[in-house]
Amino acid sequence: MGLGFASLPDSGRYRLANATVPAALVGGATLDANGDGLALADIVITDGRIETIGVRSAADAATDLATVDLDRAMVFPCFVDSHTHLDKGHIWPRAANPDGTFPGALAAVAADRQANWSAVDVRTRMNFGLRSAFAHGTAAIRTHIDSLPGQIDISWPLFSELRQEWLGRIDLQASSLCGIDVVVEDGYLDKLVPVLKRFGGGLGCVTYMSPNLAEGLEQLFSTALAQGFKLDFHVDETLDAGAHSLRLIAEAALRFGWAENGNGRIVVGHCCSLSAQADDEVERTLDLVAKAGLAVVSLPMCNMYLQDRSFGRTPRRRGVTLLHEMKQRGTPVMVASDNTRDPFYAYGDLDVLEVYRAATRILHFDHPVGDWPLTVTGTPAEACGFSGRGLIAAGLAADLVLFRGRTWTELLARPEADRTVIRAGRAIDTTLPCYRDLDVLWS
Repeated sequence: MGLGFASLPDSGRYRLANATVPAALVGGATLDANGDGLALADIVITDGRIETIGVRSAADAATDLATVDLDRAMVFPCFVDSHTHLDKGHIWPRAANPDGTFPGALAAVAADRQANWSAVDVRTRMNFGLRSAFAHGTAAIRTHIDSLPGQIDISWPLFSELRQEWLGRIDLQASSLCGIDVVVEDGYLDKLVPVLKRFGGGLGCVTYMSPNLAEGLEQLFSTALAQGFKLDFHVDETLDAGAHSLRLIAEAALRFGWAENGNGRIVVGHCCSLSAQADDEVERTLDLVAKAGLAVVSLPMCNMYLQDRSFGRTPRRRGVTLLHEMKQRGTPVMVASDNTRDPFYAYGDLDVLEVYRAATRILHFDHPVGDWPLTVTGTPAEACGFSGRGLIAAGLAADLVLFRGRTWTELLARPEADRTVIRAGRAIDTTLPCYRDLDVLWS
């Protein structure tokens, strides 16, 4: 195709011609899609916004309009990454996971946080992650912020500063993160709530089968309703069939009337144990999740790294949750990056195309593809409340990602490292930050 970021007009009005677009990602226009859900269209961009998307008419063809022929290259809206950990990112060089297990990750992160998470350290690593995500084509991120008592006053003001600094490039949200046992400690929520109110955060925690789970959920739901917080949970990140906090969260959402009185959808992440449970428990839980209106995000790369790992034994179970069955019940489902180069996942770069490619293979988002591309675009935009994100539609910002691949097999067979990212109608420099930029943290 020969399209580089210097090939696009810098401003004004122009046409992206002969673009392949996933029909599920187009809003407000009906396109003639093929069996793979892909359609050919022209996209007219004016002063940084999408003017029209559709088939070019004879009158359009006659107009004197700067045109870039994409030769059927695929176009996505910029990505929405609904579950990340920017504050943990890139600590691997000094805090490797000793054995690749979940307990190993917990211990390594706890020790590193205690020893190293100053404002300068966290800022440097979070900013590196944001630079990577931006270059890959992400326009909105929700991150979880470790919110233990000693870290709250460091990380939350820093998050607020970065959200302002990245305004117009990446829309940022954050949710607090601690274990359910911390939630019930005397004075914890009293300290956390003013911080979240001041810095615009959401309320969350890690749920597991603790004796404190019931009381913790009661406190979280009542606090969120009283304060107007969004809720976002890490849920049952284990293959223990006895872990069923997902069901308890759904029951709490119904009991508190969250769908009628809450602040947007409750997001629940991981939900791995569901894949190990008996059919009757699965059906009961899936029905409750749908009735409660929860939105579910699976983290396929991180969970494959951590789950069912033991030395000298090949993993049998891969830790992804039951997205097909949830989707069939009308539950919004998503996939996201989760951790990057930290003890919970040694790899990753906040490249949502990599996440979607992995999810397609692991979770079978294909044959047919249908509207699965919404899992990294429109669905997380709606579930998290990122207005104007995740779709290609007239009136929205021209924030697009152009790939050389023309079909799903072309797109997902390669990393598409030479993609073109357009923000407000202009192509950006997609040079990724160099890992050497982080050497100052451990030199």
